[in-house]
Amino acid sequence: MSMQTVNCFLPCRKGSERVPRKNIKPFAGFENGLIEVKLRQLIEAKGVGKVFLSTNDEEILDYAGTLNSDKIVLHKRCEELSSSQTSTDDLVSHALELIGEGDILWTHVTSPFVSAASYDAIVSRYWQALDDGHDSLMTTSVIHGFIWDENGPINYDRSVEKWPRTQTLPALHEINSAAFLAPAEIYRNDDDRIGQNPFIYGMDKIEGMDIDWPVDFQIAESMVLQGIAKV
Repeated sequence: MSMQTVNCFLPCRKGSERVPRKNIKPFAGFENGLIEVKLRQLIEAKGVGKVFLSTNDEEILDYAGTLNSDKIVLHKRCEELSSSQTSTDDLVSHALELIGEGDILWTHVTSPFVSAASYDAIVSRYWQALDDGHDSLMTTSVIHGFIWDENGPINYDRSVEKWPRTQTLPALHEINSAAFLAPAEIYRNDDDRIGQNPFIYGMDKIEGMDIDWPVDFQIAESMVLQGIAKV
């Protein structure tokens, strides 16, 4: 039986300020870098239907065009939606405009260790989450540790136990932006990529890694070259 699919929104703007040409510079032996890794993964994922690649980067459009995949839908994004000041809220409207209906998987090239198998597991869990009463799904990196803000501990009580074992601490979740999944109606009605009751899909440190800073790029590349992580 074929898997029920979702369409994918892949925003990929030109001109990263922290890591120049971050999305397409060579990465761990992949000549076209993170965009090559991500498009290969999404093309291979059985749970992903069309991949709407929205970018203002001609280099990325040219590369994606060479793949000759009927899954990839290229969209040259206007410059107004491509600056570092562009808000996620603006992109929510843009994703809805591009895809319009069905269920939308929003992902990024900066999550290189979310493989085709990972996407299939996420999509499968999404359908189950909807059946269980959730309205959407988002991925997180699970944190087991002593978390404080300026007022003290957030996830434990020092008056009960000053240093509990980390295994016994309640898990906290950091949104890692690897995947957001929601019906198009949520985009239309809530102007958001998740609803009011998202299922939290926890990932381990490697799978959920997000490349945001130059050092992240170097660490991720080293992990691939050392065989610690696969793309």
